[in-house]
Amino acid sequence: MPKQPDPLLAIAGFARVLRAAGVAADAGRIAAFTAALDWLDASRSADVYWAGRVTLCADPDDLPRYDAAFAAVFGGEGIAMGPLREPPEALTVALAPAAAADPLPAAGDGSRQRLRAAASTTEALRKRDIAGLSATERAELARLLATFTLPGELRPSRRRRPAVRGPVDRRRTIRSALEAGGELAKLHHHRPSRRPRRIVLLIDISGSMAPYADALLRFAHAARRGSAPVEVFTLGTRLTRVTRELSHRDPEVALRAVAAAVPDWSGGTRLGVLVRAFLDVWGQRGLARGAVVVLLSDGWERDDPALLGVQMARLSRLAHRVVWANPLRARPGYQPLAAGMAAALPHVDDFVAGHSADALVALAQVVAGRRAQSAAGRQLGDVHA
Repeated sequence: MPKQPDPLLAIAGFARVLRAAGVAADAGRIAAFTAALDWLDASRSADVYWAGRVTLCADPDDLPRYDAAFAAVFGGEGIAMGPLREPPEALTVALAPAAAADPLPAAGDGSRQRLRAAASTTEALRKRDIAGLSATERAELARLLATFTLPGELRPSRRRRPAVRGPVDRRRTIRSALEAGGELAKLHHHRPSRRPRRIVLLIDISGSMAPYADALLRFAHAARRGSAPVEVFTLGTRLTRVTRELSHRDPEVALRAVAAAVPDWSGGTRLGVLVRAFLDVWGQRGLARGAVVVLLSDGWERDDPALLGVQMARLSRLAHRVVWANPLRARPGYQPLAAGMAAALPHVDDFVAGHSADALVALAQVVAGRRAQSAAGRQLGDVHA
């Protein structure tokens, strides 16, 4: 009896053919494609065709390329090229269940249970350690992170704006009086405006952080879309600024640019040397001054940990706040006993986990000014994430 082909391998092969044909079938779209197939009969060529056409094509120019790729990979049997019938109703329900006023009115309890199961699966994924995710789960995580935003902590600005009460705005008050023929009819007030603080992300891409590097860089890419100015650096055996590479709107294109720019993936970790390099080249010139600086690392240091302690003390004097996100912190019984982590912790304002999607959301709240646990809690290594 012939062995049945692996559907995941078939989908991966189809995605490669689509990308070669010029269709941007990134991980997020592939995840949507596989989710749509769950609602349809994957053994029917027409259902597979429509699931891919709705989820993988984002531009009218993609349609002829998609048709040609589908015919090459799956064959064209049973599929009318050119003018086509409407996609299956089940696919419409799967892609936009929240768009209906009465969700799934004709689908029955089974469909509602399936929606609840899908929501439960997503919720479980948000809490799972990124290091243990499968390839399919990582694609779903990438889709979740693509919708993420990182609000910055607001700070008073030198600029002022009109207000109902507060200090008198003498310039506007005098101008108003002159317009009224010299009669002081009204006092105008103003108050300081507020603007987001700069955020600096220092992401460890050493060998021990390799399972988390992709998700953390996607987190950084999403952070760049927020209102706060964000600078991103990678830490390995050298310091690399990747802010420009992460400026592309498409996360897949941005991560490919980062991969080409960073020469030291999955190597050792020289945290003390690289924090010093950041401060000497970038921090003293203004990037760290008054900023919220976030280190995303497990704290393993191959050089002298005393150097890391000295540089972290220097960083804490420049920055508004220093936040350290450590994926190991969520593990039961974790204590910050690694030499690098122990040396850095006295100079860290907030010590949080960074192991899952929910932990990254909690990290964003800390960066936005919602403080995490106290210094005593940091020293004890208690885990709340």
